[in-house]
Amino acid sequence: MALLGVNIDHVATVREARKTNEPDPVWAASLAELGGADGITLHLREDRRHIQERDLHLLSQTVTVKLNLELACDDDVLKIACQAKPFQATLVPERREEVTTEGGLDAAGQGARVGDAVKRLRDAGIVVSLFLDPDPKQIEAAAKMGAQAVELHTGAYAHATAKFAGEDELAALTVAAKHIVDAGLTLHAGHGLTYRNVKPVAAIPDMCELNIGHSIIARAIMVGLEQAVRDMKRLISEPR
Repeated sequence: MALLGVNIDHVATVREARKTNEPDPVWAASLAELGGADGITLHLREDRRHIQERDLHLLSQTVTVKLNLELACDDDVLKIACQAKPFQATLVPERREEVTTEGGLDAAGQGARVGDAVKRLRDAGIVVSLFLDPDPKQIEAAAKMGAQAVELHTGAYAHATAKFAGEDELAALTVAAKHIVDAGLTLHAGHGLTYRNVKPVAAIPDMCELNIGHSIIARAIMVGLEQAVRDMKRLISEPR
């Protein structure tokens, strides 16, 4: 059964909309754990649009499940990550103009930069995952530079509107997943996954971890965060 990492960025987004102290992503992490989350994911962006260094500092002391920090290959956030020492760091691409991460990291085209970030994080004792499109050359690059896991970018699958387009994207994810496992890397996936589309991705052979944020936080507004996490855990644990 795939593990569930709950991304709490959107809790911080609501807080930062008013520049106040609530809702607190630290409280959200506790509720997600009570709901059964296997990990807590947060993205410390270069522009600090939602998660702040204060959040990372407190979460690194209070989270009792796996803490997964998403970050770009930039020197300032790499320094912070190496000091905070989350269990896992997931390297992602980042642009200030984007609303959310728009695609996978170009590990093949930016090998030196990404490889240096991987080495710095691993030297600090942090497990390193790369957020990649389902592209064999990107997976091969990740394995060569010493990454320990790959999180497949599931956006194309999640946003496919036609039935057969979605099936094609799921097939591409399944093929890429086999490449990841065959390369000796741990298989993760995330981006755009919802209560309606998560089960086929959770059922991909050897799927270890799903990272989901927006859909869970959106449901939490209606039913509460603990219940929203329980609902998602139930879906990914059921057979396809």
